[in-house]
Amino acid sequence: MTMSSIQKFIRTICVQDAVYWGNPQNNGEGGKTFDVPVEIKCRWEDIELAVEEKNGKIIESRSRVLLTQDVDEEGFLYLGTLDSLLDSAESSDVTLNPLEIEHAYEIKRVFKVPELKSSTDFIITAYLGTAFI
Repeated sequence: MTMSSIQKFIRTICVQDAVYWGNPQNNGEGGKTFDVPVEIKCRWEDIELAVEEKNGKIIESRSRVLLTQDVDEEGFLYLGTLDSLLDSAESSDVTLNPLEIEHAYEIKRVFKVPELKSSTDFIITAYLGTAFI
C-alpha cells in the first residue's frame, strides 16, 4: 500500500518523541492498569482548547497531539523518551506508572478523521487533560 500525501506530511511533522501507555483497564481497586509503555512519534502542541467528551461534557484540554497511530482514550502520553523517564527514576526497578509521572497526561478525547477519498486511512488527534500529580 502506498502512503498518501497527507500521511507523508503527517509523518514529516510528527518528529517529537512521546511515551504512550495504552489499553487502560480497571484494576478492581478503583485504579487502572496499562500496557507496557512504548515510544511513539507525535506533534505536541501545548494549547488550551474546549473539547467535548463522549459523554457530552465540555472540558478544557491542555494539549493537542497529532499522531501517526491509534491511541486509547483514558491512556496516557508523556512528551519525551522512555530513556528520559528511566534516567529520572529514583530506582532501577521503577514501574513506569503514568499516574505517578509528572507531566504524563490522560488522553481525554481522540478524533479520527478519514483522509479525503479514503475509508481506511485516518488523521488522528488526541486531546489531553491535566496531569494527576
